[in-house]
Amino acid sequence: MSVPEPPPARPPTWGSHPAGPAGTDGPGAGPWSPALAVTCASAACLVLLVVGVLAARPDVAVLGAAPLVLAVRALRGRPSGASTARFEAGDDDDPDALGRAGRLRATLVVEGPGPWAAVTTTRQGRTGADVLVRVDGTRRLTVVARTVRTGPQEVASADVQGVGPDGASVAEPTPTVTRSTVVLPATTPLLDLPLPTRLRGLTGPHESRRPGEGGGLRDVHPWVPGDRLRRIDWRVTARRSPDLRELYVRREHAQAEAVVMLVVDSRDDLGPDPRTWRGSVAPRAQDATSLDRARQAAASLARAYLERGDRVGLDDLGVRRRPVAPGGGRRQLDRIRHALALTAPEGEPTARLRPPRLPSGALVVVFSTFLDDESAAVAARWRTAGHRVVAVDVLPRLRTSGLYDRERLALRMMTLTREDRMAELADQDVELVTWRDQPAVALRVLARRARRHAGAGVPR
Repeated sequence: MSVPEPPPARPPTWGSHPAGPAGTDGPGAGPWSPALAVTCASAACLVLLVVGVLAARPDVAVLGAAPLVLAVRALRGRPSGASTARFEAGDDDDPDALGRAGRLRATLVVEGPGPWAAVTTTRQGRTGADVLVRVDGTRRLTVVARTVRTGPQEVASADVQGVGPDGASVAEPTPTVTRSTVVLPATTPLLDLPLPTRLRGLTGPHESRRPGEGGGLRDVHPWVPGDRLRRIDWRVTARRSPDLRELYVRREHAQAEAVVMLVVDSRDDLGPDPRTWRGSVAPRAQDATSLDRARQAAASLARAYLERGDRVGLDDLGVRRRPVAPGGGRRQLDRIRHALALTAPEGEPTARLRPPRLPSGALVVVFSTFLDDESAAVAARWRTAGHRVVAVDVLPRLRTSGLYDRERLALRMMTLTREDRMAELADQDVELVTWRDQPAVALRVLARRARRHAGAGVPR
């Protein structure tokens, strides 16, 4: 299980004067103070001035007096008022754009009475820029961060401190401001997809086994009351009943929709480095975790099925909450993507006595790392209940460089146990797909593995 990264330490601000005593205004509202460099330089000039007067050396006194006068003049003209900083939404906060591009953008608004401001930013937990910008009342700065992660993400945090004319004075630092957003999972184009064992919908894009309209030819049958006249096949009637004493009609298969349930196992959020699996070290921000892959895989399948006119639902094995009921349309895709983005480990989950209830005849797609028996047992129970089950392995490709010998041995034992578990699932007729190795090809193989009869999702 992963743990969230600790918040970055606040970088040092310009100047070294602490905040005022209790009872004064908070950070960002206190008076402007001399900068540390100006204070030290003024003290040195004052010493030179005193030494010059006591030693009767006018040249030394003038050498210390001139900078001291300039420092006093600069401090007398220091600004008054508070400096503020805030993040506001940028133009690229469209969830679809974030999911596709993996680029997060926010606008930092700095306001203050001083002409300058020192800005220190941190992006995605990594140190960003430390710059001095001109404010002149209000200044907007664009902060851009790139990420491969999905779900709640911190775009950037910023510390701002106002700087007076000539850098002689500084304001109290503003409180650290943070911009966060929810990154929706991107989608991968998929062409051929597996179907449930039996289609139970009343209308849809697929051909079912029951009689109806819209599908392929079922048979030719003598006309009976209730058959529509436009279904009469005059060629067959003329061939079989030339005197037209008996009419023959064409009967077709009905069109039906598939019901697909996407089940995400949110108990594990593992990166490619096995040393981060214990939770003491968080995965790197530039590494996609198993939960990121599960979100992307589930969103891709949801989009592909919904675009074909099927109904798609979403459930989570890691938490006990109401699932997203099967539905269709663009809004259903938005619901699923938002629900996937908010899916995260929530402590130690309780063991399930029985698997979640699913619609009858639904295709079940389980996204998991299969590092324990829980998700594998649930998938096997669904297969025993008659559902067609596809298990999608979302464990990322592991990096074993830098591991100690005992860590390599533990990883090898875990890998062998996991391979045995996956082989047992295959023996129980659960179909396996590895998302990191061309998933579109693997899904096409499942869809076209053998010739299917009308309305069947798996070969007989």
